[in-house]
Amino acid sequence: MAGLFRLTRDGATALSFLVLVALIAAKLNDRPDIVHQGAFHAADGDSLVLDGQRMRLKGIDAPELSQTCERAGQVWPCGRQAQRALQQLVGESGTRCGGSEHDRYDRLLVTCTNDGGNINARMVASGMAVSYGGYRQEEQQARTAMLGLWAGHFEMPRDVRDQARHESSGLQRLIGGWTGW
Repeated sequence: MAGLFRLTRDGATALSFLVLVALIAAKLNDRPDIVHQGAFHAADGDSLVLDGQRMRLKGIDAPELSQTCERAGQVWPCGRQAQRALQQLVGESGTRCGGSEHDRYDRLLVTCTNDGGNINARMVASGMAVSYGGYRQEEQQARTAMLGLWAGHFEMPRDVRDQARHESSGLQRLIGGWTGW
């Protein structure tokens, strides 16, 4: 009986210790947000630049800058329009962008806000960006209202990027075949 008590006590102590270590590790990993304010430049519909610092709006994906879409049988430059929409939103007074994570291209992942509210959410709600891990409700509202991209036909931005990567790797193979590289 005493052996069972000791085993239970030792197990509970070990479990408590592991939980404590996990909590300490989580707290050490909790980095504060890096916050930027100023005259942001929209590089495209989901990327910003400020004083050489590249940032990507977290939770959204906008058309590629050169991407075109179709609406009412007409082709329109949805990538350029998304860039203009973002530039207009970040140009409003009091814009602040903050985040603590970086993407694989070393861009700071940010959520931007100003007096008009959450800019990331507004891009999706206007139909100029799609949800990419966040803002599902805003995307559904834009789809229902047939706003922006949802007013016609478009390829998902990630599909356009994947296709461009595939084509460039095919071109590299072709050139490599010709040159022997």
